[in-house]
Amino acid sequence: MRYSALSIFLNGLRGNKGWAPAWRDPAPKPHYDVVIVGGGGHGLATAYYLAKEFGVTNVAVLEKGYLGSGNIGRNTTIIRSNYLLPGNNPFYELSMKLWEGLEQDFNFNAMVSQRGVLNLFHSDAQRDAYTRRGNAMRLHGVDAELLDREAVRRKLPFLGFDNARFPIMGGLFQPRGGTVRHDAVAWGYARGADSRGVDIITQCEVTGIRRENGEVTGVETSKGFIGCGKLALAAAGNSTVVADMAGLRLPIESHVLQAFVSEGLKPFIDTVVTFGAGHFYASQSDKGGLVFGGDIDGYNSYAQRGNLACVEHVAEAGLALIPSLSRVRYLRSWGGVMDMSMDGSPIIDRTHIDNLYLNTGWCYGGFKATPASGFCYAHLIARDTPHQTARAFRLDRFARGYPIDEKGVGAQPNLH
Repeated sequence: MRYSALSIFLNGLRGNKGWAPAWRDPAPKPHYDVVIVGGGGHGLATAYYLAKEFGVTNVAVLEKGYLGSGNIGRNTTIIRSNYLLPGNNPFYELSMKLWEGLEQDFNFNAMVSQRGVLNLFHSDAQRDAYTRRGNAMRLHGVDAELLDREAVRRKLPFLGFDNARFPIMGGLFQPRGGTVRHDAVAWGYARGADSRGVDIITQCEVTGIRRENGEVTGVETSKGFIGCGKLALAAAGNSTVVADMAGLRLPIESHVLQAFVSEGLKPFIDTVVTFGAGHFYASQSDKGGLVFGGDIDGYNSYAQRGNLACVEHVAEAGLALIPSLSRVRYLRSWGGVMDMSMDGSPIIDRTHIDNLYLNTGWCYGGFKATPASGFCYAHLIARDTPHQTARAFRLDRFARGYPIDEKGVGAQPNLH
């Protein structure tokens, strides 16, 4: 069924009884050409592009919980491509271009809102760094505008411009950045993949990886053994657990990242704004709630919940940036399990184990990378060669001395 205004009208006349399920609930087959572990955004996008772009339809996506129960439904919905380094900049710009045509591509309303992303700077050194980043973006054909203090004031007059410790001096603005409804991304990719023959199997936990003569032949699951020609891991914060089943140790740490939403307010913030003097970012949802995020909690964890110290940190940073938040109540919080790499950049590569492929290390960049990650991972799986824009994301770059350290903080995952 194709969604359209006409289909809404006709189903309304029939009492909305003609809608088909968005995707099936199939039992697993004994064998697939490709099995993808992880039913989040990256796993579903990979399955979608495998079927749509490369004609590989004998595919299963295995999700241990319900569809979208991981990071794809537990983030702050921001998309952007304002990166500095050559390895990251073209990749995230590819993702941005895919976001711009995504809803028409998979015929689902993902509520893509290109309201802009504004990164504030608070010192001369930060201004110089943002100028360099903006120039790098423009050289790669990515939109970027350097705003002075008064231009920022005209756009967001309620910010704390006169904060004695963190005076706002300007910002780097990407007009094409913005937000997307995270749940709808999972639903749209799932529906698109399912309609092309992909089996999406939920409540199916992988408990082991079977190898014969050094190559992967399938996975042990809570629903029995499932054989495969190729096994693709897209398990985000659980990547190290799943990879360990194949005897593979990854340069990844799992950390909790919390997000928060306030009570509903009248339209207040019409863009995404980030605090340059601390890790804080905010936007406003279509329901009126202010959506906040900050730093990871700072300790290794596989739990989708955080601690109160991070809540306090986010509140302090928010008040320093937007003083009027002192009168706003937090409504709820949630947590995602982040796969933090050693250099803060992702890994999309074949492993040294035959038939085993890896997609991990997304740190803070996982949601915004969903379309490009799925497309490039599908390209790698289908053709056994990396996509041009993902060539820098090799697993062996750490041994080769080619890290992609966007923040320049060194090989310490919690700092990225």
